[in-house]
Amino acid sequence: MFPATNENLRDPEASPMKKFPVLLFCLVLNLLAWSVPALARIDIDITSAELRKVPVAVPYFVNSTTPGSTDARGTAMADLLGRALAFHGFLSVIPARTYGGGQKNDWVGLGAEFAVLGKYSIEGGSLVVEIRLNDITTGRMILGRRYKGTFDKERTMILKFCDEVIEKMTGEKGVSQTSIAFVSEKKGIKEIYLVDVLGDDLRQITRHHKLAVSPRFTPDGKFLSYTSYHRGNPNLYLTELSQDKVTRPISRRAGLNMAPAWKPDGRTMAITLSTEGDPDLYLMDRQGQILERLTREEGINVSPSWSPDGSRLAFVSDRSGSPQIYVMNMKTRAVKRITYLGNYNTTPAWSPKGDLIAYSGNYENQYQIYVIDPDGLRPTRLTQSFGDHESPSWSPDGRQIVFSRKRNDERKICTVFRNGAGERVLFDWGGQESMPQWSPRTD
Repeated sequence: MFPATNENLRDPEASPMKKFPVLLFCLVLNLLAWSVPALARIDIDITSAELRKVPVAVPYFVNSTTPGSTDARGTAMADLLGRALAFHGFLSVIPARTYGGGQKNDWVGLGAEFAVLGKYSIEGGSLVVEIRLNDITTGRMILGRRYKGTFDKERTMILKFCDEVIEKMTGEKGVSQTSIAFVSEKKGIKEIYLVDVLGDDLRQITRHHKLAVSPRFTPDGKFLSYTSYHRGNPNLYLTELSQDKVTRPISRRAGLNMAPAWKPDGRTMAITLSTEGDPDLYLMDRQGQILERLTREEGINVSPSWSPDGSRLAFVSDRSGSPQIYVMNMKTRAVKRITYLGNYNTTPAWSPKGDLIAYSGNYENQYQIYVIDPDGLRPTRLTQSFGDHESPSWSPDGRQIVFSRKRNDERKICTVFRNGAGERVLFDWGGQESMPQWSPRTD
């Protein structure tokens, strides 16, 4: 049972509690008090091809007012948490239906190494959710949280706990509260949509009724830039994601205004413009003022991507005769080609860890996702399945890559882990989805 206390106490390794503005989140987080040893992080290499998934049980949440029964809300809470935990790739959730979903079970006999037990109640019109993570081997609780907020924050509470579990086990917070922006033709014309990583809460962002492409998040995750043709020219716009009615033009220069890469500080971007002929890269501020022209070579120079520290910029150029990946040193402006495998390599995406660049490369007349060292070492093919795999974008923890896969005239959004394992369709809205971009964390 949970301790009968609302005191804001914490275990020795917990970070200081942040006070979230009520008007912004409508959610109060109380850390429950338990004097328990800190959990030793699971000794596994999450990027290893030999990864052993850790079995965890997530039985149905209990309604405190009727503790002997299971209801739809408690079942849905457990299902959401189980899906969010499994999404991260190193946990295997034992299906609750195989043991009846009850919280009193022989977890050792079921093969579980961890069990997540939750309950909820209604207090004065607010939803209260209490969840704990138990280590089955030691019999100790290693993480416990109590959340209280409005009913529309139920999902936030569950996913927040999931990300804390991932952090407790691996040292880095999970990504279940992040989103994917993508382009879809579901309504007959390409518009931009936003969906969470579990494929839920689909939201349409653009409603121009004209071609909209190349969504890009600002580093704080609060804004989304994109290119729209609704005025006849591919212009660049910026919209604040807290609303979806007002967009602000950034650049309406004649020709391309395309696919900006936001510098990590969020103040400037590298953008493709074709105002002087061939597409070239320019440095631009948030108001649309050009600060510097970055490339002047003949041919195309497109698809910029910043290193996490902002010191280097990866991009695509066909200056050598075919599209290849180059890296520019932003201090010296020296440029180095890093891809030589294949005759068509494009859409580089720099890992948030800074150690790899993902890109789409043509191999045997199909595009596959590769990763390569930023200095051009060890190009490695990640995807192996049939179809064209394009537009890679990293998860903020650097463990997964989202991309679009075209197969049999259908485009779907897929993910793969950085070790090449677990390629899967992330969601399918039946609308020719493409150009995915993974959001940063916003909490």
